[in-house]
Amino acid sequence: MNNINAVDVKQPAILSYLRDLPNMLSLSGLACTLLAIYFSITELWAAAMIGMVWAVAFDWADGLVARKLQGRTSTDAKFGGQLDVLIDIVSYGVTPAILLLSYGGFEPLFLIGAFIMIAAAAIRLSYFSTYGLAGGTKYRGLALDNNSLILVSVFLLEGLVSHGIFTVILYCSGVLLAILNVSEIATPKLSGNPRNVWLLATYTLGISAIYSWKLLN
Repeated sequence: MNNINAVDVKQPAILSYLRDLPNMLSLSGLACTLLAIYFSITELWAAAMIGMVWAVAFDWADGLVARKLQGRTSTDAKFGGQLDVLIDIVSYGVTPAILLLSYGGFEPLFLIGAFIMIAAAAIRLSYFSTYGLAGGTKYRGLALDNNSLILVSVFLLEGLVSHGIFTVILYCSGVLLAILNVSEIATPKLSGNPRNVWLLATYTLGISAIYSWKLLN
């Protein structure tokens, strides 16, 4: 009993991990995800797209900062990794599924596509948590952050084609991405490359500018 109490005393307070900058960046991404969900439900699509792309930007940022930050313990890294995974399922599984459901008017047919997307994300994250990178350099299956990056580009077609046609495009895009998430294809880890970080920054600002313009017009 004394040993158990000694271990308990040494455990840091739960909220002490808020002092860790990578965790704050992760939570900032979660805030963007919440906004994306809210604006999807309220059908303010342009604002939802901005939230989705910035969620990816913060997701990449927390990993970059964590790798460069000095003094982080293995426990800090483990906690941050768990937090990141939990946020990823919301950002890249739940959010796109809600986007699809909302655009489809919450018709029962869209529950099938939404479930496929969430289930694929959950399976993908569980597999990655178990096995990590294949060969230490590549993902098996399409990494989930690509889902949001692709969907915000696909959504640029919204308004350029009829609502019915775009609904089919969005549905098929979401399901296809889910299939790729759990496929056996090998994809490179993009977030660790400085050039890709600059590309994501440019993409994020560009997408934000386009959808901000849509909001104002």
